[in-house]
Amino acid sequence: MAGSKQAMMLSGIMQKILNVFLLGLTVILTLFLGRETYHLGQVLFLKNDESSSYLLIEGIVTYFLYFEFIALIVKYFSSGYHFPLRYFIYIGITAIIRLIIVDHTSPLDTLLYSFAILILVITLFLANSERLRRE
Repeated sequence: MAGSKQAMMLSGIMQKILNVFLLGLTVILTLFLGRETYHLGQVLFLKNDESSSYLLIEGIVTYFLYFEFIALIVKYFSSGYHFPLRYFIYIGITAIIRLIIVDHTSPLDTLLYSFAILILVITLFLANSERLRRE
C-alpha cells in the first residue's frame, strides 16, 4: 500500500509540472499568435504586390496552426487532462495543407501530401465513430 501511495503522489507532482509547462507553452503560443496577427495585418494592408496574396494565405494557415495548438491545450484542461485524438488529426491536416502551399514545386510530393491528407481524414472519420468516441 505504501508503494501505491508514493506512486500516486509522484504522479500528482508530475501532473502539476506538466500543467505548469503547458501553461507556459500557451503563453508562448499566444505571443506567436499575436505576432502572426501583426504580420497578417501588414501583408493585408501595406503590401500590394503579387507575393502578398501568397504570404497572406501562408500566414492564415500558420495562424490556424497556432490557434489549433492553443485550442488543444484548452481542451486538455477542460476534459480532465486528456488530449483528444481528433485535435492532433486536425493539426496534422492543417500542417500538411500549409506544406502544400509553401512547397508545391514537385507534383509527386503534392500528390503524396494529398494522400496523407486523405489518410488523416479517414482516420478522423474512424476516430469520430461511435465505437471509438470517448467524449
